[in-house]
Amino acid sequence: MPGAEPTRRGILNALWIGLGLLASGEIIWVVLSFLKPRSSTDAGVGEDQVHVAGQLEDFEAGSVTAFQRGKFYLVRLTDGGFLALSRECTHLGCTVPWIEEEDRFVCPCHASAFTVEGEVLSPPAPRPLDALPVRIENGIVKVDTSQPVRRSEVSRTLVVYS
Repeated sequence: MPGAEPTRRGILNALWIGLGLLASGEIIWVVLSFLKPRSSTDAGVGEDQVHVAGQLEDFEAGSVTAFQRGKFYLVRLTDGGFLALSRECTHLGCTVPWIEEEDRFVCPCHASAFTVEGEVLSPPAPRPLDALPVRIENGIVKVDTSQPVRRSEVSRTLVVYS
C-alpha cells in the first residue's frame, strides 16, 4: 500500500520503539560509566587536594575561616588547636554557613545547627560535620580534602596543635 496514510497505531508503535531504544541506550551508558575505572583525578588523589591555608599566625584563637576552593572551614580553637570541617551538612549535603553572631554553623535547608567543633546542636543532622586532616609543616597550615573523616561523635584526636 504505497502512499497510504500511517495509522494511529503505527505511529504509536514507532514512538514506543524509539523510546525503548533511547531508554536502552541510557541504561547501557550508565552501566558502562559505572564499570569504567576512575582516573586518579576523579578518585581525589593528588597534591591539588592538599590546600595551603596559611601561616600559623594568620589564624587567631577562636576564629573560623571559610575556604571556598576546598569547601571547608578551618577552625582555630580557643586552646590553639586547629580543626578543619567540611561545609556539607550531614543531613542532605547542603552548604552550611558559619553564623558568627550565633557562634555556630546553621544549615539553611532544614535548620540543623552545629557547634564550632562540628557537633550537632539541633537535628535533623544525624552526626557531626565531617573533619578533614590538618598538617602543620614549618609554620604553614595545610588541609587535605581528599580524605574526609566521617564522625559519629566529636573526637578531640582530630584537633592538631602547633
